[in-house]
Amino acid sequence: MNEIPQITAGQLRQRLESGEDLVLIDVREDDEVAFGMIPGAQHIPMGEIPQHTDELPKEAELIFICRSGARSQRVCEYLQQFGFKTSNLSGGMIDWNETADA
Repeated sequence: MNEIPQITAGQLRQRLESGEDLVLIDVREDDEVAFGMIPGAQHIPMGEIPQHTDELPKEAELIFICRSGARSQRVCEYLQQFGFKTSNLSGGMIDWNETADA
């Protein structure tokens, strides 16, 4: 299995600001996303990913997000075995929120 590409919060912000068309998927639970999500992200809880693979575009880079980057890393590893192009937001929403004012 290939190593999962990592993207930092700063890199993701730059790519979004440049207008790049990205597919962001937040795999946190409902109670976690109630505190906020990255604008434009879709919410699919980690446990529901297997039921939604038919809806995910194989040709696009899928960037997965969770609280700290651990769950999203596991989702990336899972989907990679089916041919999806995945990247993990390293540091997750913790880093995203810490870089909000940077």
